[in-house]
Amino acid sequence: MCQKIVGSENHVKNLRLMNTVRDNMTSENFTTYITSGSFGEGLEMRGSDLDVMHVIKEMEVYENVQTSLNSNVLYLSMETDDVKAGFAQLQVKQNHSPGQIESFEEHNGKHYFSSTLFKQAVKHNSNSVIHGPCISDKDGTYDHAVCLHCKTWISQASQWITRSNNSWPSYKVKQSVIKHGVLFVPVGVKESPKENIEWRISFSVGEKFLIHTFTHTQLLCYALLKILLKDVISTYTECEDLLSSYFLKTIIFWISEELPQSIWKPENLIHCFKRCLSRLISSVDYSICLHYFIPENNLFENKIEGRARRILLDKLYKLHSYEWRCLLFSDQLSNFQVSMWMNPIESHTLHTIEVAKTIKSKLLYFAINMNYVFEDDIDVHKRGIHQTVSCHQSSLKYLNTHCLSVFCGQYAQHVQLNSSRKNNKHQHKQYKSCLCTIMQNVYHDSVSGWLMLASFFYKVQQYGNALHIIAYSISKCTPEKVCRLMDLSGSHFRSSDLQLSKKTSIVQLWKIILIDNLKFTRNSRLIPNELQMEVENGSYRISSIEYIFFSKNVMSLSSQ
Repeated sequence: MCQKIVGSENHVKNLRLMNTVRDNMTSENFTTYITSGSFGEGLEMRGSDLDVMHVIKEMEVYENVQTSLNSNVLYLSMETDDVKAGFAQLQVKQNHSPGQIESFEEHNGKHYFSSTLFKQAVKHNSNSVIHGPCISDKDGTYDHAVCLHCKTWISQASQWITRSNNSWPSYKVKQSVIKHGVLFVPVGVKESPKENIEWRISFSVGEKFLIHTFTHTQLLCYALLKILLKDVISTYTECEDLLSSYFLKTIIFWISEELPQSIWKPENLIHCFKRCLSRLISSVDYSICLHYFIPENNLFENKIEGRARRILLDKLYKLHSYEWRCLLFSDQLSNFQVSMWMNPIESHTLHTIEVAKTIKSKLLYFAINMNYVFEDDIDVHKRGIHQTVSCHQSSLKYLNTHCLSVFCGQYAQHVQLNSSRKNNKHQHKQYKSCLCTIMQNVYHDSVSGWLMLASFFYKVQQYGNALHIIAYSISKCTPEKVCRLMDLSGSHFRSSDLQLSKKTSIVQLWKIILIDNLKFTRNSRLIPNELQMEVENGSYRISSIEYIFFSKNVMSLSSQ
């Protein structure tokens, strides 16, 4: 059951590595991208969205601003007096551009960086909505949080460094968390008189480090609590907005710190889950859920109280009376046999499940494509090539190659093919540059990269080459191939169960069996003229199968 809902340890590891590789490749001189939330932690479950943090490097936060200042950086000083624990006001200390001034507010002769004005400034279009500290799309598919970085550990969380005497988290992990520092996200304390200039201190990266140290049993407990919350508890109208996944994560952290790691074993899954549920009930009963890094911040303060608390507590006690069987109230879990919980799954079946989960993963597909927002950024291209060539670990090299292939398919579409300069040498250089980039686009699936190459030949009027590539693409569209988001049939499962497939990584297998969609970027220079209108206002996706039939007819007519 847990393997099908959460995935194997290997599947979780693959998701995390994909996120890391993609984040590293797309981060640039001015912004660092960090995939966060459940998906960034390696979990994709029903109702999950894509959380991405954008850390602006041109702004830095300090508790005490350093004396040596960079003229290109906006320095902000933390102020925590008369602010709720876990939050801060950010006073402007030195250097700013005219655009940044629009996000300043003056209080008592001092200028503060406004979290409210900042969110409005980074909200680019009417299709986005402000949701807490995030900018979200109207469909709720993704949340973008543009945030600021403090490179040093803050005094409010200093006690965490020496608090735990148990083995978790280890000294090495703690040092990694401390070394990163903390982030500040643009949201204040609700109904605070200075809410507009308050920022929440975020330990998202540190929490991600901690969850990456979880045993698979810890991760499963966390996932089961999330399922219970979304599928059962939140279905009660009175309890819908009382609890969040962050509260559950906090409870798991505290329990993990208290228990030895040897407890978190597969045979103890039910026991560990019951312990976590009991702690949740206790927290609601006393209206106390202390922030893991800053215990002075009670996350339940002014939230879990009064009639709403009594109703929630009553529901939790009823669920607790069913013990582990309370999970069967979730329609995701109700069809599974109890015996499936503990019985090991054969390795070849696990591999097949992993293949199916990645093919069906909407978030993974969305994440791989969405993060390449700089289609015409040559720095991303150079960075991707450097990471791929310099990587010695084969699994990471395959992931780098996959991500670089996806990016090149978009980057090539912005290479100028028809220069206004009447210089054949210059035009030939552009031709070779575009062709070289497209040839790096054939490593993420079995067909779409070749179809983009056919489009290139069509645009430069080499119709014979284009038709040859189309014919080759048709030959690769065999019955065992799979398309993104499709349900795998019996033949697909048998194919992925082959010995060759079992020794092949997920991204290598995609190169063999996956037929992905084509994505033409806005104002693409490679899309056929007959489809040019489709990319005048935005990107355009088309099934590779549909594009084969379309392009074969169009290119055949053009070659006559």
